[in-house]
Amino acid sequence: MLYRRAFPLLDRIDPERAHRLAIAALKTGLVGRDRRPDPRVLQQTLFGMLFPNPVGLAAGFDKDAEVYQRTLDLGFGFVELGSVTPRPQAGNPRPRLFRLTADRAVINRMGFNNHGIDAMAARLRDRDPARGIVGINLGKNKDQTDAAADYAAGTRALGPLADYLVINVSSPNTPGLRALQSRDALAALIEAVLAARAQLTRRPPLLLKIAPDLTDADRQDIADIALVSGLDGLIVSNTTIARPAGLDPRFAAEAGGLSGRPLFRPATEALRDLYRRTEGKLPIIGVGGVASAADAYAKIRAGAALVQLYTALVFEGPSLVRRIKDGLAALLARDGFANVAEAVGADER
Repeated sequence: MLYRRAFPLLDRIDPERAHRLAIAALKTGLVGRDRRPDPRVLQQTLFGMLFPNPVGLAAGFDKDAEVYQRTLDLGFGFVELGSVTPRPQAGNPRPRLFRLTADRAVINRMGFNNHGIDAMAARLRDRDPARGIVGINLGKNKDQTDAAADYAAGTRALGPLADYLVINVSSPNTPGLRALQSRDALAALIEAVLAARAQLTRRPPLLLKIAPDLTDADRQDIADIALVSGLDGLIVSNTTIARPAGLDPRFAAEAGGLSGRPLFRPATEALRDLYRRTEGKLPIIGVGGVASAADAYAKIRAGAALVQLYTALVFEGPSLVRRIKDGLAALLARDGFANVAEAVGADER
């Protein structure tokens, strides 16, 4: 694939510029599409929708709904857009994106740079829902003191255009955002967003994306709220502010969220913990460090109904999606599962 042949050159380009080149390549059709049908064993119905496979593109790649159909054509079972805020914002000063090649990791402090909900809505109005599942990840503007107002605004504007919505309170790059994961603040926020969703004719499922850097008490609070609030699911997890030993010393001290291979273990343990605490009653999307079929399968067996990836694409290219799907089908067959849904939480039973 063209992306793979170009990779040695892209690895020398500023990471943010390389990202824009990837978006441009998708827009112009330079990146091919996956035309092979997915193995039927990967199909499942969640939130009233048929997912052709459980491998999704995480939020952060297509912040402004520029190439959502092109990314679906790469073979993803679903894609998540955003994070998007009510008003456009430039994000944090550059440099704000760092590629740790030896660690197969990325540190970012982008700061919700995006074109705003009106621009996204305009790009989605002509979308054909039959061509793939599209979620939208909602954030708040940096200078907004009333967080609930921003998430409610995003819900009203984009809820009619989304297959599901995500409340993102777990990015480490917006001051005060993670404080919204505390029990009282989170309960009030979810209540406000659900009230906004109730005003819509079409009410998409609502999920909550959480951080991996939470105490046991925080996780229990989130589990308790999730089970009684009316949330439809969880996404576990966002990037981490932790810095494991051995990271590239040129970048280890950079502020921001760490994603990629070093995040796999803590994110998967957080997923497993939330699956236990919610007793498997809510679908969970597992994200963080997925770079192979074995990684995806480990998250599924730990409790993920779906998985997402992003950072691994930086290093492996879009052909990774097909390799994960084929490998996952083989792993399910090896262990005697008739479909992927049977494997969800298998390690916890």
